[in-house]
Amino acid sequence: MSAPIVVVATIVAKPGHEDEVEKVFADAAPAVHAEPGCLLYALHRKTGATGVFVMVEKWASQEALGAHMQGAAMRGIGAALRDALAGAPDIQTLEAVPAGDAERGAL
Repeated sequence: MSAPIVVVATIVAKPGHEDEVEKVFADAAPAVHAEPGCLLYALHRKTGATGVFVMVEKWASQEALGAHMQGAAMRGIGAALRDALAGAPDIQTLEAVPAGDAERGAL
């Protein structure tokens, strides 16, 4: 089994579409949380930056992340936000480098 994968995705809404972007992600969260391998899917707003959202995710494996990216929830998000985003999300995938306390040293 592969190691968990952490994803940090930065999403920028077009001016005037901030509430729409937040609602689409919030509405999709229950479906994503129910996907096999979803360990964390949490939306954040960047402090002091209107319309900038950061999704922090943790997937049990690369395979689970791949299934999520091809799944119904992501297709729905993409369709709903087609005209609401300033550009493509900036998606970073990360592998943990645990350090210190096991509970606090890795996401």
